[in-house]
Amino acid sequence: MRLTSYSDYSLRVLIYLASHDQSKLSNIKEISEVYQLSKNHLMKIVHNLGKLGYIETIRGRNGGFRLAKPPAEINVGEIVRKTEEDFYLVECFKDHGNCIISPVCSLKFVLNDALDAFLQVLDQYTIADFIENKMMLKAYFDSAKQHDEGTDSL
Repeated sequence: MRLTSYSDYSLRVLIYLASHDQSKLSNIKEISEVYQLSKNHLMKIVHNLGKLGYIETIRGRNGGFRLAKPPAEINVGEIVRKTEEDFYLVECFKDHGNCIISPVCSLKFVLNDALDAFLQVLDQYTIADFIENKMMLKAYFDSAKQHDEGTDSL
């Protein structure tokens, strides 16, 4: 199983926000710099996370965004289900696959069980589980920001 970059970046944004003080708003520019990701791609992700109710966005000059709910209420399995386009591990998972043995093949059942197990494991975790080392995360984020600011002045 491989997640798309969209799901990966969605989880990274949520971890970033969860590791910061919720009274302070974050923005696309800072997260883009920390993770070295495209601002345009992050805008789509943040917009979607806002529509899904995970992020609260505040418009205006001093606007930004923050988590809309506590990290312990943001389930990782749920995020992955909502950010992945599909879970077609193999062609026979699709309605109109071309595999000639699909009607008699039992591989798809094994792979479906594996996918279910994968998602069940993710369901056991929330974003809070990934910020237990909040101080270390914050240090890495701050270091990345300082490194980026240092390269801006070159």
